Amino acid sequence: MKNQLIILLLLVGTSITAQSIKVRGVIKDSIGNPLELANVIATKAPSGDIESYAITNSDGMYQLDLGKGDSYFLTASFLGYENAEISLTVPEDAENMTRDFVLKQSAAQLEGVEIVYEMPVTVKGDTIVYNADSFNRGDEKKLGDVMKNLPGVEINDDGEIEVEGKTVQKVMVEGKDFFDGDSKLATKNIPADAVDKVEVLRNYNEVDQMRGLGNDQDNVAINIKLKEGKKKFWFGEVTAGGGLDDESEARYLVHPKLFYYSPDYSINIITDFNDIGEVPFTWRDYFNFTGGFRNFRGGGTSFNVSDSGLGFALTQNNRANAIESNFMAGNFSWRATEKWDVSGFAILSDNKTNIVTNAIRQYISTGTVENTSNDIDQRNQLGMLKLSSVYKPNSNFQLDYDALIKVSKQTEEANTLSQFGNAVNDIDEEMENKPASISQNVNAYLTLDDDNIFAGYAQHMWQDEDPFYNVIQDSIPFRNILPLDIPQDRYNLNQERTINTHQLDTRIDYYRVLNNTSNINVSMGSTLSNQKFNSGIFQLLDNGNRLDLPQTQEMEGETQPLGNDVNFNFRDLYMGLHYKVKTGKFTFTPGATLHNYNISNEQLGAKTTQNDWRLLPDFNAIFDIKKSESLRFNYAMAAEYTDVNNFAEAYIFNNYNSLFRGNRDLENSLSHTYRLTYFSFNMFNYTNVNANVTYTKRIEGIKSNGRIDRINQATSVTNIDSNFPDETFSAFARLSKRIKRLQFNGNVNVNYSTSYNIFNDLVQKSESFTQNYRGSVRSTFREWPNFEIGYGYTVNNYDNGGLEQTFFTHRPFANVDISFLKHFYLNAEWDFYNYTDKADTIENEYSFVNAKLYFQKGESPWELSVQATNILNTEFTNSDSFNDQFNTTNQYFVLPRIVMLVVKYDL
Repeated sequence: MKNQLIILLLLVGTSITAQSIKVRGVIKDSIGNPLELANVIATKAPSGDIESYAITNSDGMYQLDLGKGDSYFLTASFLGYENAEISLTVPEDAENMTRDFVLKQSAAQLEGVEIVYEMPVTVKGDTIVYNADSFNRGDEKKLGDVMKNLPGVEINDDGEIEVEGKTVQKVMVEGKDFFDGDSKLATKNIPADAVDKVEVLRNYNEVDQMRGLGNDQDNVAINIKLKEGKKKFWFGEVTAGGGLDDESEARYLVHPKLFYYSPDYSINIITDFNDIGEVPFTWRDYFNFTGGFRNFRGGGTSFNVSDSGLGFALTQNNRANAIESNFMAGNFSWRATEKWDVSGFAILSDNKTNIVTNAIRQYISTGTVENTSNDIDQRNQLGMLKLSSVYKPNSNFQLDYDALIKVSKQTEEANTLSQFGNAVNDIDEEMENKPASISQNVNAYLTLDDDNIFAGYAQHMWQDEDPFYNVIQDSIPFRNILPLDIPQDRYNLNQERTINTHQLDTRIDYYRVLNNTSNINVSMGSTLSNQKFNSGIFQLLDNGNRLDLPQTQEMEGETQPLGNDVNFNFRDLYMGLHYKVKTGKFTFTPGATLHNYNISNEQLGAKTTQNDWRLLPDFNAIFDIKKSESLRFNYAMAAEYTDVNNFAEAYIFNNYNSLFRGNRDLENSLSHTYRLTYFSFNMFNYTNVNANVTYTKRIEGIKSNGRIDRINQATSVTNIDSNFPDETFSAFARLSKRIKRLQFNGNVNVNYSTSYNIFNDLVQKSESFTQNYRGSVRSTFREWPNFEIGYGYTVNNYDNGGLEQTFFTHRPFANVDISFLKHFYLNAEWDFYNYTDKADTIENEYSFVNAKLYFQKGESPWELSVQATNILNTEFTNSDSFNDQFNTTNQYFVLPRIVMLVVKYDL
């Protein structure tokens, strides 16, 4: 099948190329200088339909793909110059042709110039403007469909927008924020027919005074310009549907959305209620959703307050045995005065998920193989509220304030049947966590004059968590660690925890602009964090009595802590110096930051302190080969510190067969990271390339130090000797090329890592080598059926302590979009998976087929559709994973076939 797809791709490309020729030429000004980024557009005569377009390269060269047997008008344009037009006829037997243009400078720079055609792409400095209708195929439903058509833009598997390989950090509509900190909500909810233009803002910095002072090369934002009929009017849609699954159970979908935009304010309302497996906002989205808060901590420090989650089971690609989602979100922005803007959003989500899995887990140290069957009911109730204010009385001063409140309740009930050897253990687990946090952020920017700029930042975070864990099982757990009351019919263990965190980050930056090509940055700041961590274990006996386990106990001559009462403090005071200079095509930014770290923790009747001085260098170099081609190198040395979770000495339940304890004497690790990045956005030959290579070496890393008895794991953490460094090498490359109406894409992602841990007093080496390859071709025809076909290949190789396993996944896929009988539109998707291992012990094949048939009469606001998911009624998927303790192969059950009748009304 792989060879057949490759042959098909080659035939399609050859067929398209054979029906067209290339028209090449050079655009110059009246004195012979080539004009870079000039536009050329070819329209058919006499209809005026756009056939092709081009943007000149640094030598002023362009090329167009034109079909044979037609006549065209070629129009060349450049800002500040008069347009030039020529006519051209391409005979059936024509070969490649050449046509040059000379543009004369115009007195009318912008006003008074009549724009006859909308250019598909316009480049203005760091901004690329796409005219959406020039790329749309006519079957787009949401913003994500529009973005897929644009050169250099992709939608990743998480629904986020990527431009030039960088994840978009902010989406705006008419210059107003659309739910800060996430592009997924935009791609899945903004109607495609509302989009006029897409502005890609590269090297983005939302504070005008700070632009160009630092390195903003990784910052990308998107601004959506709406069509005229969508401004100062309410618009949106109401979608509702019902149907049956393969077991004749009723299914539903309700999805209203409403939008309003004007120069002074905007309102976005999104809702989604369904039980067909569409998850608009997952709990991972919740924890990753920054709400636009930035990490401005001093260079080189890695210290993050982790959420003390309970290891909730995760859905696989938003697939599970059952999923019910309820989602509501609102976003507003308001220009209170000419100097003051206010904005905010609120998000509420309630997801219920049933996860059913079978797993084979092989433990490295003992060789024990455990087979498990899991049935998990999970509920995630999430809430988020953000308010923001931007006060800018003049161009020299800006004051920002943000407040973000996050609350949630997560519950999970799991039944696990565990089998290893002749032992069978029936296990019931319950988990609950109700984390809450409030983050506040104040930023101020002051420009004293052209050469002196100040920026100040302060951010406070309060977080409270109370995770609770309960396990009831047949066998006696951890009999050498836990002093349980035995015998019992079943062993009922519970653990309560509370973690309270206060953290304050502050920083002041001073920029001294030396000249047009260089500046000096001096920074000073601090991170102050206090955490209180308490935990205790108790046993519920068969007679209903509660037995509280002691805080400590003597076991085999050692004191075993079973209850935590920890007061943990982390302090980082730092001062940094960076120098940025641009010389020719090169930009260099060397720098270093001096840190004083102080850590103290009080527990078990004693106080432990650490005080360290670290000088952490970093270096950034940029080689701007051309305006749209660059090579970048980054080096950074980082000191990595952990929060209270790894310092608390008493045992904590991870799950029914895993205990974890921290280490009060834990020290930081050091890492060296080298990254080389290449980027090319070439509109001359419609080719986009971005690639990067990253190498990280971590010394004196924080490592697992544990004992495993059959399947029971008791693990702590320690610093391992620098003779055993962790190393990670990763390489990524993405190539896309457009040939007329075909978009060819190829991705390669390779990752190799080695790490060391200690188990049963032996240093164990773990190696992972993963390879992901993907190639596809996607059409953008306006009158013909459209398609996407491709092939993915994944190899996962794990070697843990000499236990080596290799898994292969072959994944051909195809999508088709067909408009027929004037009012009908069909979308169908097919994914095939072939999952095997090197040892020939696993071989599974399964497919997913989804289809949607739409009916919409002309410009009617009503749309009817029949939608079917998992048409082949595939029961499960496969996956594999590894960590330093065991390798796992999973069988994961998914939703059955569902057929829905859906009605949509455009407001």
